[in-house]
Order: sequence, then structure tokens, then C-alpha cells
Amino acid sequence: MSFQPVLPLTGYAGWRFLGRTMERQRDSHDQSQQVQREVAYFAEKIGTVRTPEDLVSDYRLLKVALGAFGLGEAINGKALIRKVLGEGAADKGALANRLSDKRWLALAKAFDFDGATGAGAGTAGFADRIAEQYRTQSFEAAIGGIDANLGLALTLDREMAALASDDMSEEAKWFSVLGSSSLRAVFDGAFGLPKEFAALDLDRQVEIYQDRTARMFGSGSASQFADEDKRETLIKTFLIRADLGSMGPAPPGRIALTLLGG
Repeated sequence: MSFQPVLPLTGYAGWRFLGRTMERQRDSHDQSQQVQREVAYFAEKIGTVRTPEDLVSDYRLLKVALGAFGLGEAINGKALIRKVLGEGAADKGALANRLSDKRWLALAKAFDFDGATGAGAGTAGFADRIAEQYRTQSFEAAIGGIDANLGLALTLDREMAALASDDMSEEAKWFSVLGSSSLRAVFDGAFGLPKEFAALDLDRQVEIYQDRTARMFGSGSASQFADEDKRETLIKTFLIRADLGSMGPAPPGRIALTLLGG
């Protein structure tokens, strides 16, 4: 049987419900027959993969590999997958480094088909790491399939915690946010930014993010989102704004009153 999330509420109330039931729902997902079959097959077969073609030609392996990086929707784009994996990540001109969606770069680095030691798939613990990423991404996708905004919130909570704790520069962190469709959807929504915002020069987008973040949190730093409470505030604002937006234009003061109301 496949996993079916239980989400009786939407918006921030739904997020709070999900938080209370997360452990039980995640365990139910991980123990579902479908997920267990997919992970078991991956563990059994991935050690035989030596080339991008080996991976691309096995649909079941490819499903888990792509799913582990949130790229499951790209499974039919085999030419793109072959090129990304074949070129790898070492060369700055490689396709994975040129794509704005950095999930492809993470995929190329993980499988490392162009590395000096050969495919990353042959390294110790590789199957377990990919399987755990797949379970996490699959759970988030299942939640997002029921409520897209809650799926985005889950992804932000996980990815922003890791990104904020990374030792890269503040500017690089903000560029990473802009390179993630999930992260920027939450930030744009929480800040009330219009769709046209994405057409601005990237440096200007970073400046606006830093300014809006400073207004909301007192600092324009991306690193502060290592703090769970600050991620929670961002998610709360995003979900409340999304709910108010679905109800049509808000009268003056309604958003502020809703946010203050918890």
C-alpha cells in the first residue's frame, strides 16, 4: 500500500497539526510497502552502476536517484539526465554548474561519474544515504501532493536549516535560496513579493531579500535561519499570507492582526 498523509487542516493550523503528528506520519510513510520496495531495490542494484547509462536505463533505480534530490518530475528527461551525470560537477562549464536549479548540481556531485575514483555509487554507505534522502523527499512530496504550501514549508524547514549552518558566505547563501524554487517560493510569499520580482537582476533580488529579512527579523543574515524559531516565524508568515491571498484582497491591518493572533 502507498502512504496517504492525514491533513485535515490547511494553512498554519495545518502546519501545527503536521508538527504534532510528524513522527507518526513519517514512520507510516517509511514503512509503507511501496517505499520499502523501492529502497530495497535501490540498495540491491546500485552497486552495479558504473556509468550514467547504467542508471538512466533502469527506471526503478532512476526513480529513487532523482527522487532523493527532489527531481522525480524530470524522470522522462533522459537526455538531460545523461548530460548532467556525464559531465559531472568538477568543470565550471559543466551543465550542472550552469543550471539555475542547484538540485542538479547536488545530483551530479553525489553520483560523481566524472570523479577520479569513479562513480560515487560504489562508495561505502552511498545506498543508505540516498535511500534516506529519498524517504525524506518522498514524504515531503506526499504532503505537497495534498497541500502544496505545507509541502513547501516542510522543504524550507529542512533545507534552510542546513543552508544557514553552512560555512559559505552570506551572499552565497542568498544566491542558493534564489536558486531553489521551493525556498524562494516561501520567502517570496512571506515577504509579499510579486511574480515580477523574479525578473530583477539577481544582485538586486539579494538586496531586497536582505532588506525584507532585516525588517522582519532585525538582521539581513541568512545564517540566522539556523534558529528553529526564526524558520517557524518565516513559515507562519508564509502560510498566513497564502491563506489570506486565497481569500482575496485583505483590508488594511488584517495580515498584521492575523500574525499577532498566532
